[in-house]
Amino acid sequence: MSPMTDSPTASPVESVDRALLVLQALARAGGRGLTLADLAASLGLHKTTVHRALQALRFRGFAVQDAATGHYVLGPSATLLADDFLSDENLPLMLNPALVALSGAVDELVHLGVLSGSHVVYLDKVEPERPVRVWSAVGRRSPAVRTALGRALLAYRGTDRSALVGYVRADDDAAPGRGPGAAPTAAAEAQAVETAWEAIEAARARGYATEREENEPGISCVAVPLLRSGSAIAAVSITAPAERMTTERITRLHTRMREVLPALLPAGLTLP
Repeated sequence: MSPMTDSPTASPVESVDRALLVLQALARAGGRGLTLADLAASLGLHKTTVHRALQALRFRGFAVQDAATGHYVLGPSATLLADDFLSDENLPLMLNPALVALSGAVDELVHLGVLSGSHVVYLDKVEPERPVRVWSAVGRRSPAVRTALGRALLAYRGTDRSALVGYVRADDDAAPGRGPGAAPTAAAEAQAVETAWEAIEAARARGYATEREENEPGISCVAVPLLRSGSAIAAVSITAPAERMTTERITRLHTRMREVLPALLPAGLTLP
């Protein structure tokens, strides 16, 4: 048996294995938690053994006990593991191979973005072999409601119509020549909210978002959200000159995104 490729038939450290089994059981139980007796019975272990594992987990914040019910639930240290692993700082490194593969497959500029307040922040980009006439930079911020990246994120974060008012106002405040004291008319704001809502509803229905020359003249994008437990934590977009982004090609690009990305995503991330 090769130690580099084959898994052992039994855990090399039994106490650690038991603690991990307890963590898995608590994760499956969710917010209702489990009693010590229920944990022991479900794992086929003695209550004393499970109690020792729980004591170690509680010491490091991986499990907590509800004082009222006595049930054990996952602690903050456990739930923060994935948050830390999939943080904005780590995502570019983990997802760069997926971006490179996608850019190579479609021969277009590819971006990775996350939501920051009312804007999208570009975390990474991969340029194609062909010349591009699209200006972009890692760290650039763009209004979420006017970008395919932002719409893909908002569509899968439980955003409702009323929440879009704040996004639209932030977009308008950032417009050239306009400051926070020069608000748009009520009719203009209502129309902007409606436009954004229609785009987000469409993205939610079909699994991808688009924008055509709304963020930059002559440029269009298609974007898919990256989901963790059904909620978008980031999005990937393909950006190209608008004349290349016909309705038919956008459909083909989305198909390529679904073909290329899933196998290269970190565990726990999915597409709609």
